[in-house]
Amino acid sequence: MLGFVIGGIFQIFHHFKIGDIQQLEELNPTIFFLVMLPPIIFESGYSLHKGNFFSNLGSIVIFAVLGTAISAFTVGAGLWILGQAKISYLLTAKQSFGFGALISAVDPVATLAIFSAIDVHPTLYMLVFGESVLNDAVSIVMTDTIIHFNDTEAGAAIGSAIGEFFLSFSMSGVVGVVFALVLAFLLKHVALQKTPSLEFCTVCLFAYGPYFLAEGLRLSGIMAILSSGIVMSHYAHYNLSFMTQVTVQQVFRTFAFLAESCVFAYLGMAIFSFTHSFQPAFIVWSIILCLVGRGLNIGVLSLLANRFRNTKITPQQQFIMWFSGLRGAIAFALALHLPFDEETRKVIVSTTLVIVLFTIIVMGDLPCLSSSFVNRWTDRQTGRSRINSEDRHQLHSSGDTISNEEGDEYVHVQTTQPGS
Repeated sequence: MLGFVIGGIFQIFHHFKIGDIQQLEELNPTIFFLVMLPPIIFESGYSLHKGNFFSNLGSIVIFAVLGTAISAFTVGAGLWILGQAKISYLLTAKQSFGFGALISAVDPVATLAIFSAIDVHPTLYMLVFGESVLNDAVSIVMTDTIIHFNDTEAGAAIGSAIGEFFLSFSMSGVVGVVFALVLAFLLKHVALQKTPSLEFCTVCLFAYGPYFLAEGLRLSGIMAILSSGIVMSHYAHYNLSFMTQVTVQQVFRTFAFLAESCVFAYLGMAIFSFTHSFQPAFIVWSIILCLVGRGLNIGVLSLLANRFRNTKITPQQQFIMWFSGLRGAIAFALALHLPFDEETRKVIVSTTLVIVLFTIIVMGDLPCLSSSFVNRWTDRQTGRSRINSEDRHQLHSSGDTISNEEGDEYVHVQTTQPGS
């Protein structure tokens, strides 16, 4: 909303030719990927509940990889068929599936902002957040592969895309882990604790290093900095002095909050920053196909994941996951990079912006409304009550809390009347 207001004011200035304000609004997508995104992803990995993440890693990978492919194919094929039938804006097959791949990027910034403000089940939070982080790498690789797709070598291109994804996924993780382990070794054997400023600068260099190295090697910077944050919090954090431990946590949390605020402000300003070409039929069908693709993704893959999970993904949680597929600045930045003709690019950028605003403003409220009902229903069925953050310290001291295998904290409550 703040970005929308600022963008409107800048548009008024531009209309009356008061300075060259509009040029300042046009943020280069490179700035987003290299400046704003890294602190958000690193802080989320650094403060991640590792037990929840790794206990749900199999399901997260299934949703991130297969789910993104299902969503991209549903949107791409649907828009291409509708275009051929003259029902929607006409796109080529490459343009349709390219748009389907980029619009399938579930944005971790939007997901973190919404889910951090509400009390959701830790397993549900980790499934949605983990998927949103990993599926960005899938969407970026998939979009790039489709854009450079050679029709005369379809089979080789598909095989190359699959190989490229798994290479990018694994090597990016290795880059992040290596940086984190080297930092842990350095902090343990070099007495940097005597100079906290040097110690903190060293942590910053090793925190951002994996992202830039991975991007330079054409790997996934998101995956590299996420794995670095997870491993660094487990091994390097305890080798820091107490002062630097507090400084690292607070500084990165502050930078992540500032970056999130700038991202949402930029999305609001983008309404006035670009020359748009809105196609109502194309926008409506794109939103419908995004919902259908997301529904197929969650419904089918939840059945598959539940065959191997001890703690099942309930229908109520699947409903929240369906409407938690929030699109954000990553999809918008990918749309700006498309090498299509000018008119098609304007239509795709405008449609992407509308979908981003729709998912954040409209769909972003649905998890908030549904989560409280699901939490009450789940806890009533299990006879447990989730601990509020304000009561956690008191309950820990009393020894009445219990933790399940996923790291969730609960306290027993009486579900029958006294004397029954």
